[in-house]
Amino acid sequence: MSKISPVILILGSGANVGQHVARAFAEKGYKVALVSRSLKDENTAGQLNIPSDLSEPDTVVKVFSKVKALLGIPSVIVYNAGAASQNDESNPLALPLADFTRDLNINTVSAFVAAQQAVLGFGELPDSALKTFIYTGNILNTTTIAPLMSLGVGKSATAHMIQSAASAYKDRGFKFYYSDERKADGSAAYFDISGEAHGKFYAEIAEHKVQGPWHQTFVKGIGYTRFPTS
Repeated sequence: MSKISPVILILGSGANVGQHVARAFAEKGYKVALVSRSLKDENTAGQLNIPSDLSEPDTVVKVFSKVKALLGIPSVIVYNAGAASQNDESNPLALPLADFTRDLNINTVSAFVAAQQAVLGFGELPDSALKTFIYTGNILNTTTIAPLMSLGVGKSATAHMIQSAASAYKDRGFKFYYSDERKADGSAAYFDISGEAHGKFYAEIAEHKVQGPWHQTFVKGIGYTRFPTS
């Protein structure tokens, strides 16, 4: 009997982190489902492309249904989407409600729906499946950046959700991680984030047999590194 390939679903398949994560898991034999607003609906035997706007949380359930129907239930889900509307540093609460709501939908609400769907799917998978949910975060769950209030709100809220899920589902073998690339001194990677490092690191933590630290701060070329705020 031929071995069934596992499935990874990547929501937010940008050219840096998303594509490198897809490549890392494909090299391990995964079938890959990619989701972003700009994707064309062009598929191959090992890759499914799904155009979808994650500012609309209701679309997430449809994405999971399509992946299940065409590839199978994903055992690894990576939520890599993000949105940041810049605000006036001296008047952050002047940010238009429409911008705040859009960012929150992408950074948190759609991630929540994805985590809900992940749990439903994990419950149908065999005990041998990895059952891992990874959220691409950053340092904003521990600090502030003045012009990026809405992004910080979303990252902080989702970090709380991930921490709660990691504790609640660990005995069922469901693993939840908030990833955060840092520099070696613990400062934020900001625009120097490495897609290749994310791909390698995500492939490693996905294979954890049990829940590790929910807040996965890591350094390129080193891996998981605990800092005072993590």
